Amino acid sequence: MKKYITHFLVSCLLLISLNVLAQGTAEKFISTEALQPNLKPGEHPKYMNSRLSIDARVKDLVSRLSLVHKIKLLSHHGTAIDSGSVKIPAYNWWNECLHGVARAGKATVFPQTIGLAATWDTGLTYRVANAISDEGRAKYEQFSKNDKRGIYQGLNFWTPNINIFRDPRWGRGMETYGEDPYLTGKMASRFIEGIQGNDPKYFKAIATVKHFVVHSGPEGTRGSFNAEVSDKDLYETYTPAFKMCIQDAKAYSVMCAYNRFRGEPCCGSDFVLNNLLRRQWGFKGFIVTDCGAVDLFYEKGAHEVVNTPEEASAMAIKSGVDLECGDAFQSLDLAIQKNLITEAELDVALIRLFTARFKLGFFDDPKKVTYTQIPYSTVESNAHIKLALEAAQKSIVLLKNQNSLLPLSQDIKTMAVIGPNANDNEIMLANYHGYPSRVVTPLDGLKNKFPRTKILYAKGSRHADGVPSLDVIPANYFFTDKETKHPGLNASYFSNNKYNGQPILNRIDKNIDFYWINDLPVAGFDKENFSAKWTGYIKPEISGLYNLGIYGYDQYKFYLNDSLITSVNSEHEPGLDYKKFTLKAGVAYKVEVQYASSKSAPLIKFKWEMPDQDLQAEALEVCKKADVVVMCMGLSSRLEGEEMRDLSIDGFDRGDRTKLKLPETQMKLMQAVHALGKPIVLVLLNGSAVAVNWENENIPAIVESWYGGQEGGNAIGNVLSGAYNPSGRLPLTFYTSEAQIPAFDNYSMQGRTYRYFKGKPLYEFGYGLSYTTFNYSNFKANNTYVIGKPIKISVDVKNAGNKDGDEVIQLYISKNLSNDADPIRTLKAFQRVSLKKGEVRTVSFDILPKDFAKIETATLARLTPGEYVISVGGKQPTYHANGSSQFLSKKVVLKGKVKTVKY
Repeated sequence: MKKYITHFLVSCLLLISLNVLAQGTAEKFISTEALQPNLKPGEHPKYMNSRLSIDARVKDLVSRLSLVHKIKLLSHHGTAIDSGSVKIPAYNWWNECLHGVARAGKATVFPQTIGLAATWDTGLTYRVANAISDEGRAKYEQFSKNDKRGIYQGLNFWTPNINIFRDPRWGRGMETYGEDPYLTGKMASRFIEGIQGNDPKYFKAIATVKHFVVHSGPEGTRGSFNAEVSDKDLYETYTPAFKMCIQDAKAYSVMCAYNRFRGEPCCGSDFVLNNLLRRQWGFKGFIVTDCGAVDLFYEKGAHEVVNTPEEASAMAIKSGVDLECGDAFQSLDLAIQKNLITEAELDVALIRLFTARFKLGFFDDPKKVTYTQIPYSTVESNAHIKLALEAAQKSIVLLKNQNSLLPLSQDIKTMAVIGPNANDNEIMLANYHGYPSRVVTPLDGLKNKFPRTKILYAKGSRHADGVPSLDVIPANYFFTDKETKHPGLNASYFSNNKYNGQPILNRIDKNIDFYWINDLPVAGFDKENFSAKWTGYIKPEISGLYNLGIYGYDQYKFYLNDSLITSVNSEHEPGLDYKKFTLKAGVAYKVEVQYASSKSAPLIKFKWEMPDQDLQAEALEVCKKADVVVMCMGLSSRLEGEEMRDLSIDGFDRGDRTKLKLPETQMKLMQAVHALGKPIVLVLLNGSAVAVNWENENIPAIVESWYGGQEGGNAIGNVLSGAYNPSGRLPLTFYTSEAQIPAFDNYSMQGRTYRYFKGKPLYEFGYGLSYTTFNYSNFKANNTYVIGKPIKISVDVKNAGNKDGDEVIQLYISKNLSNDADPIRTLKAFQRVSLKKGEVRTVSFDILPKDFAKIETATLARLTPGEYVISVGGKQPTYHANGSSQFLSKKVVLKGKVKTVKY
């Protein structure tokens, strides 16, 4: 009897020990030997019991997985599992929503992030993100009902990009909230809150802050570059926005960067991921690699810190990574065999990942999950389109308005709208974008707002020499037969994306210019599973060298005279693939274009650039007939952006910029138009700072409109017509040239951004004009304060002009008699207010002790007594910047002993 009692007590102790393990942190290993017995018929596993805690359910689920399953589930592909007591639907973790749900078909497209930053409106940022996540959740529920679980169909959005835009040459700077850590943190935090929702149990979606931690170009060497920065720059510039987004906004996902930091790949750095992110900041979510980042650990010419995929995978997991975007983790079985990592360490990552999926409500009754009932009609709803217009309007920055040329009069008889950005849909959408039903270009917007004015248009120039400007080939050049007697192209449409079987529809299409975002060529076609083929002949009217190519999304092929010219699978962003051909006038060339749709945004256009075009001469003839000229110039996401490996021309290198001025071909056009003596308004469309020095000296009115999204053209029309009073403020410094700043690959902050740049910029951070004026008075602040105590100040702001308008009130703090290493001044608070003409409002700010502190570690800052300057106004407290808004400054003294405070 004693023997059985002893066995019973030992068994109880074992069960208690296992239970303690199960109730511990996610870092505790769940043994695969402790699997529960097979379920009886009708019995549900614990992980499906919504009455249990998420922690208990996740641990139960992970305990049921085999090693093979575990390894598959650590990849973003998200393999489905259906084995024994485990049934898990497929789930692809990769989705994007930088400024609207991206790459998944129809969606509202808001201004690119740098434009949203220029609004300095945190409430608007929240509303935009809330609209985006409503659309994302509605699209996810629709996809799931149809059992579509592929890339860009999930609820883990790999955004926002909160890297500091430290250098205007970085091609991806357009994706960020600018150069200031505080502005970035505040704007991104509200964006995250809008994405993730406010339900205490479930996420509407999950936001991913990226790219952790020191990362902002160069694009061409991001896979081999080692960023070295001081602790001062790390904790004062590169990490505060991340800390704010994680601790305040509770972002549940972090993406680690491609580059190395202090010798270690960011996705393989124990210091960056485990120590800084998890231990010091208390991050509880999951970490995902940037795509292919683990491969860079061992690839030749990349980081080369290990030799094999299994070593790289083990290094990433041990350093804190939970999910890989890529396939290197498929070697984890070999890593375990070599004792590089244990199965227990994989369980840690899986627990974090499944916790996220449970928090999204994936394993619960949909009727009990807060966000599952958002209707699909919310996608690109009228309310969201209206919000896109509001955001685009608020993002526009008025840089110059000599002699009040703007707003333009409705009595203008003839207006010339000129420039490569005047009527290009792609420009408005930038990168990482969705697909709206319509895009309003500047030309469209001006036509909408000046209905009585005759508006003439000419492109005027390419964006840059070396990059052709292609247009859709008009219908009059296509024929179904070699004799060119019958216009059009023979078109066949198939109900699959393999061109299999008989076509469902045969018809004649006049040309290839299709954007099937709402309607499809055949009712009932699946947007993700159909194909088309066009055959016929193209007959040019001019002999010469043509650029001929296809602009499309998904898979397309182009044949000329039966020779395959291009074959592209454009999975992420729409692709433009073109080649040069010498064509003769009057000769019929056989063409065939094939297109297969596997996504939700069928898009295919057959384009060309004709030879010997004198775009500038055409534009000058148009301008001569006009009373005023609106020039839409700037950049393009085909010039600046992410890792453009094949782009290397004057001023641009693999996505980054090498010069800050506009391309030479655009400069020549502007100077030629200026020589005509016409009133000119320059509208800039770009994602980074441009050195428009000549333009500032010679053109009376300059407007920065960024990449404005689907309603960007209407926003431009409203600002130029006076229907909206511009109120945007620059979220980054506009330098006079790249010579004013240090080398691009130098990550020290000295000499960079408004906080450390001691020269005279062209336009300063925080700068922006209005059609009205604002005056500041009655600045209330004490002369002395006790160190470590909060401070309350206030100021009166008056709209002293004759138009209603918005003012962005900015508060900066600087230390009097600071040393060269200290920031010149730092933004510590801001408010955007709307004031009627003549209205006065008292605006208050609460300044915390940490706002005067010098950050020294990841969590601590030092407060020192002394004299500080607090400045409040509509711009920075500098005297060399143009502008009508005033600012007020006051010296205050902090008295007491040195204090260390948490920040």
